[in-house]
Amino acid sequence: MHEEVLKKLSELAISYETVFHPPAFTTEEANQYIEGKEGVRTKSLFLTNRKKTAYYLLIMDDSKRLDITKFQESVGGKRLSFASPTNLMGKLGVEPGAVSIFGLLNNQEKDVQVYFDKDIITQEIMSFHPNFNEMTLFLKTSDILRFIEELGYTYHTVTL
Repeated sequence: MHEEVLKKLSELAISYETVFHPPAFTTEEANQYIEGKEGVRTKSLFLTNRKKTAYYLLIMDDSKRLDITKFQESVGGKRLSFASPTNLMGKLGVEPGAVSIFGLLNNQEKDVQVYFDKDIITQEIMSFHPNFNEMTLFLKTSDILRFIEELGYTYHTVTL
């Protein structure tokens, strides 16, 4: 789980700050352990279409609510909903409560589309669980974007 994430970050010479905390299944829970730390608190949402033929990893500010209709229109998707725990495990290798950009390490098919809310892409630092909800990593946004590209993904921005 998190060992693979930390290994990959080390391989890419990406530095980060780590905060250890009790299991956090929601952004609200995680926030109480990382108060005072600099960086946007992200929430990572994993969505799919009804036929399970398209998958979307959406990274947004944890204080925002998702307007799924607006997101659907932005990406040209139809009948999007949150992916089931089974799909989440199959595509990103994580359970609910541990979804993050680092799940892309487990996506063998490279078929997940990555989207960032445009409001956070300009922030200097972002926070993510490293596929394990008892740690939060703070990383430079530029390093996160490089991480995504090094894995062979492109990312897109959307207005939410």
